[in-house]
Amino acid sequence: MNAIIITIGDEILLGQILDTNSRYIAEHLAGIGAEVKEVLTVGDKQDEIYRTVDYAMGGAELVIVTGGLGPTKDDMTKKVLAEYFGSKLVLNSQAMGWLEELLRGRGIALNENNRNQAVLPDNCRILKNEKGTACGMWFERGWKSLISLPGVPFEMEHLMESAVLPELKKRYPNLQLEYRMLKVYDIPESELAERLDKWEDSLPEGLGLAYLPSPGLVKLRLTAKGKAVFKLEEYYTTLKAELSGLHYMEGEGETVEKQFGELCLRKQISVVTAESCTGGYIAHLITSVPGSSAYFKGSVVAYANEVKEDVLGVRATDIKEWGAVSETVVCQMAEGVRQLMQADYAVATSGVAGPDGGTAEKPVGTVWIAVATPQKTIARKFIFSFTRERNIAKAAVKALEMLMENIE
Repeated sequence: MNAIIITIGDEILLGQILDTNSRYIAEHLAGIGAEVKEVLTVGDKQDEIYRTVDYAMGGAELVIVTGGLGPTKDDMTKKVLAEYFGSKLVLNSQAMGWLEELLRGRGIALNENNRNQAVLPDNCRILKNEKGTACGMWFERGWKSLISLPGVPFEMEHLMESAVLPELKKRYPNLQLEYRMLKVYDIPESELAERLDKWEDSLPEGLGLAYLPSPGLVKLRLTAKGKAVFKLEEYYTTLKAELSGLHYMEGEGETVEKQFGELCLRKQISVVTAESCTGGYIAHLITSVPGSSAYFKGSVVAYANEVKEDVLGVRATDIKEWGAVSETVVCQMAEGVRQLMQADYAVATSGVAGPDGGTAEKPVGTVWIAVATPQKTIARKFIFSFTRERNIAKAAVKALEMLMENIE
């Protein structure tokens, strides 16, 4: 089964909001074996929506549309779909009952705009939206389907999970697609691709490898379609063998911060951070894991030199002599925050995140990371990239890795 996704809204084309819906839909369609051919975005203009829908229906078995189902005049999707599928817009009593129940539970009075949300095409299947006022709509034309979903992400996700995916699985039980994920650290994508070049050439039909670079790591997705599903585990095993000597983790959801948290719980230790260039991002990663309060005590974001000196005890003479981005300063930051918060382990960062502030000796991307343990303090210098966001993210991931390497 092939599919086309259409997202509707001027706000997407203007860059005012990020289109996360198409990514979510594509990922979940792939999970049941559907192949997404295209992702299209169109503004809130009736004729453009109509042309895009007509194009998509001519090119795919399944079309999923998100957006344009609100109660305001610029929400055109329902009107366009009624016209395209030869429908009449009528008050749907079942949808009206759902709407009244939802608004009553929220203490909201029914008004004309809300009432219009229950006016729907008379020749589609209505999908109950328990998270909002806009119903989903499922149209059929021959052997093809078009599904219209709200643009609000949590409403769209609810309908995908509760109504769309279960029905598609029933209709297409023979679709087969499986994949395995690996996250490989500390190697550029180009170098990794060169290393795996011959192995990729050996892949049989139906198996494919995708490279998904992220700050500090490259995700490898090994995908099997159709009959090749039965060969997936065999080639997944050989892929891991090709990565021998590299630092990698298995699984899509196995993040560095989660692995770090499991190690802290297993060792029953406490951890703190002192952050300059990362600005609290390490603490953010740590606390994004449920249960992190069991091992994470807190953080000092020592961006200014006076905070490094007054709170963490860094010697002003060392900052003057060596600079804030230096081995001696970052070691004192780690030792200072460990002593301040009485923790078992500490990590500290100081660097030039960019885009300005770099020098010939310390270019943008230069980061010193130190780890203080009960026995020692170690520091390493890294030079990451030219992009501020990537430098912060890479430094935070590397800091957690260094902590894990030195927990005893």
